[in-house]
Amino acid sequence: MAKRERVMRMSVELPLWRALTGYRVLTMLYAIAIFLHARDAYGRPWVGVAFLGMLAVWTLATLPRVANAASCTKRFLTADITVALTGILLTPIAAPDRVGGPTLPSIWTAGAVLAVAIKGGWRWAALASSLVAVANIVQRGAPTKDTVHNVLLVCVASIAIGYVVEVARASELTLARALEIEAATRERERLARDIHDSVLQVLAMVQRRGNALGGEAAELGRMAGEQEVALRTLVAGGLVPASRACDDVSRGALVREVEEPDHADGAAATADDEARPCDLRTLLSPHAGRQVTLSEPGAPVLLPPAGARELAAAVSAALDNVRRHAGEDAQAWILVEDWPDEVIVTVRDDGPGIPEGRLAQAEGEGRLGVALSIRGRLRDIGGTAELISVPGQGTEVELRVPRGKV
Repeated sequence: MAKRERVMRMSVELPLWRALTGYRVLTMLYAIAIFLHARDAYGRPWVGVAFLGMLAVWTLATLPRVANAASCTKRFLTADITVALTGILLTPIAAPDRVGGPTLPSIWTAGAVLAVAIKGGWRWAALASSLVAVANIVQRGAPTKDTVHNVLLVCVASIAIGYVVEVARASELTLARALEIEAATRERERLARDIHDSVLQVLAMVQRRGNALGGEAAELGRMAGEQEVALRTLVAGGLVPASRACDDVSRGALVREVEEPDHADGAAATADDEARPCDLRTLLSPHAGRQVTLSEPGAPVLLPPAGARELAAAVSAALDNVRRHAGEDAQAWILVEDWPDEVIVTVRDDGPGIPEGRLAQAEGEGRLGVALSIRGRLRDIGGTAELISVPGQGTEVELRVPRGKV
């Protein structure tokens, strides 16, 4: 079934942009209220009315511009800072005889500087706050205690926010890369398990049978053995390269939503099948036979389908190891235990056991049956696999799957 992937942007910046949007509206209203309260102190009130009217229109019209980083362009930020600086420099013109007091834009100016900080980081914030500082000193005529205090406050706050945004962006990039590597690793392990359960085992069987038959079959067995070694090397080295989808992810696209076409009946049936618990006993019963004894509860052992399939596949891999290493005539026993909090499946054989250090050596050689087909499967569904082997006393593999994790 064809699938269409849509990348949704999820970023720590979004709450900052939302907060900035509300801040700009509130501080615009505050600037108007301050002007109306002290309008008698303005010698040319029409200058203040004209500027604040323009400020209100600008603030409301540009709300979409401060909704996210993509909309907040450099051109808009330049115009926004220009509006703030213009309001500061118009203050002495509107109130030539007034000494002290807030400027016409008041604390709305800080919103313009913060927009620059969120968009460009602490360096842009330092530049914008420096321009505001110069404009405040020019409109005052000389640096005063209150002016220096207000300027430093805006400067420190904007630089701090800009630095935090830069750190957050770097953290998002690191997280996106880590998630991509984890996804690629899991996919590689899944493919490696499938290859081990099918292709590698067939090649190994062809090699053994060819060597036993001799003649041309021996040559075929030799070639199969060479291909097995080459394929094991690919599996151990990594089958799946890192996806270049990180180009989008690294910019904050951390959540992927998969949408499927409308196939209402088929999709509903598939969803129902995947949600319906599966009886583990039905998946394990085909293994029972002359050389494999299956002991199971009388009641169904219900697990989610995906978890049941992975657990059954791990049991199959364990039995394959029995036949391969303990011999075709080895006896095996499967014990299924259904507990309230977990399901335990034990696979035991009467073979010669595994010499100490053999598993680590096999994994180093690219033979990943236990590492991937057994332990990897259980790890993917939140379970554990423990292997106990004593030379001369057989091998026991205990597979545990906690309920509620698969």
